Amino acid sequence: MSVFESENTVSHAYKLVIPARYGSSRLPGKPLALLAGKPMLWHVYQRALESAAEEVVIATDDLRIVMAAESFGATVVMTGENHPSGTDRLAEVVEQLGWDDATLVVNLQGDEPLMPASLLDQVAANLAAHPRAGMATLRTPIHEARDFSDPHVVKVVTDKDGYALYFSRAPIPWERDALSIEDNPHDECFRHLGIYAYRAAFLRGYPRLPPGPLESLEKLEQLRALWNGVLIHVDTAREVPGPGVDTPDDLARVEARLSARENPA
Repeated sequence: MSVFESENTVSHAYKLVIPARYGSSRLPGKPLALLAGKPMLWHVYQRALESAAEEVVIATDDLRIVMAAESFGATVVMTGENHPSGTDRLAEVVEQLGWDDATLVVNLQGDEPLMPASLLDQVAANLAAHPRAGMATLRTPIHEARDFSDPHVVKVVTDKDGYALYFSRAPIPWERDALSIEDNPHDECFRHLGIYAYRAAFLRGYPRLPPGPLESLEKLEQLRALWNGVLIHVDTAREVPGPGVDTPDDLARVEARLSARENPA
């Protein structure tokens, strides 16, 4: 049994952590950007509260985010400033809060105010159902050629049992005889959703895993797990989430969605 597995029986109960950084090259102060008059982080926190998570924690290294989160009643864990990824930040949360190795931990990014709570529950249940996996995540089918070619849309390929073979920004899989993106059939093409469930034992070990060249090339932290032999199970999302927020244009788009939700015609 590896360090990423546990002898304990895993239940569907889980903890949820929202990592939130103030710094962003394209949208500084992103977690505190206003959406419908409230910080984006507030909306993300509401999505978390709508889930079945037994505990919700916001993890940050910035006092401005701490004050904002505490103002709306959230539990906040102050973490170090130099974590290279959200997964490393979650590892510190696990240690600070002393969570048992068998605990399931879901990562909800602080820029996903339209993430359906059902998907948070689904990814946790997926990990609980696959005890050999250290991580679980979700995917959705790709139907448009432009998404297949877009390097900002991460693709995932799995084996017959749903375990990840590879994640890439490149258009994969590629039919050998296809001459263009449009010629490539999309029946087996899937977009990776940036939502994860982990076992706490895996998170404790993650900062010690050596990064590999694939992670450096693709700038995808989940490739560190694959490089080191950790199994990642991938399930097809039961619904398609709304867009996340990376730019001011995304912020306007999400605000329109929230307004439509709160004020249906």
